[in-house]
Amino acid sequence: MDYELSHLDALEAESIHIFREVAAEFERPCLLFSGGKDSVVMLHLALKAFSPCSLPFPVMHVDTGHNFDEVIEYRDRAVLKAGARLVIASVEESIRQGRSVDETGPRASRNRLQTVTLLDAIEEHRYDAVFGGGRRDEEKARAKERVYSFRDEFGQWDPKNQRPELWSLYNGRHKSGEHIRVFPLSNWTELDIWQYIAAENIDLPTIYYSHQREVFRRDGMLLSVSPFITLQEGEVPVEMTVRYRTVGDATCTGAVESTASTVEEVILEVAATRVTERGATRADDRASEAAMEDRKKEGYF
Repeated sequence: MDYELSHLDALEAESIHIFREVAAEFERPCLLFSGGKDSVVMLHLALKAFSPCSLPFPVMHVDTGHNFDEVIEYRDRAVLKAGARLVIASVEESIRQGRSVDETGPRASRNRLQTVTLLDAIEEHRYDAVFGGGRRDEEKARAKERVYSFRDEFGQWDPKNQRPELWSLYNGRHKSGEHIRVFPLSNWTELDIWQYIAAENIDLPTIYYSHQREVFRRDGMLLSVSPFITLQEGEVPVEMTVRYRTVGDATCTGAVESTASTVEEVILEVAATRVTERGATRADDRASEAAMEDRKKEGYF
């Protein structure tokens, strides 16, 4: 009797295949892990790929220092449960070393500063493949990515200098100093991610579900009141029922009004939306049409 794979089974099988290919082909891979839902699913898939053995590579968090408490608590708990080795690349340390300069002003963010910190960490640890949780449905620049995304000796991305991946064959050839960013979730959507979380009963930071939070409106977004943000004239904090669709630097990641407190309710909400999570809730991606592409060319995730 033939067994027909569901679309989630097919996506899982593809991602697991990618993890195993990288582990076999590269010497020093690393998995980027922020505690966000995509990186959580990515870690879950990696553990499945190599079970019952432990992960054959470390996980790394590029830490801006401007975090949501719930996410950092989850990050540490999840890495401990996975038995993985956590590498923390600190943006604050990059600033102290003079490698980066902290932005100033009411809309200052450390999100863009992560690029230098990431590239320095890749060079320091000599990683030749770095797993990222990017998906093609997130925004236009990420839709241009291959599964294996070639980065030159400066860690930079040229969308016109990527390799074909016909028949899902991946070319990981690179010279010393170059590396490959690998995106196992390339063919997943936000809805796929949530359906898989439901099917696999995956734990997430509580911030992804409806909760009461003190927020204020800025540039059409609901930002959380935090010690990292200075309120401007006319910005009044209010208590609202919200959740987060994506998690990043607290200074530029917005919440959405929502009463979805379970995975099933979130799935219904995501299925009905027509705006990507980054387009709706990430101030840094709304700066211009080419904002993400410009950062990716510099070496961003």
